[in-house]
Amino acid sequence: MSFWSAMVVIVAIIAFTAMRIVRYAAGVGHAGRHHRWNKPVPEAPSPRELELQREVEDLRDRIAVLERIATDSNSSSRRRTRAIADEIESLRDS
Repeated sequence: MSFWSAMVVIVAIIAFTAMRIVRYAAGVGHAGRHHRWNKPVPEAPSPRELELQREVEDLRDRIAVLERIATDSNSSSRRRTRAIADEIESLRDS
């Protein structure tokens, strides 16, 4: 066997070994292991997860409203508007 024939055989053995390692890492025959080419199918969310997602969305909406209330009531234009409304109410009472 010549030197180059030996090199071809060595490269073939390395390629075969690398292929086996990738196949083993991909989880062929091993449940629970996944490789980038063998991605698991995503499961549908459970009813509990859907309920929690809706609750989180509701809480985010509430926080947005509270932030708007906190910032609007403390702005100078809002204070001025409130003062004018209070003055109008006081004139109506008179």
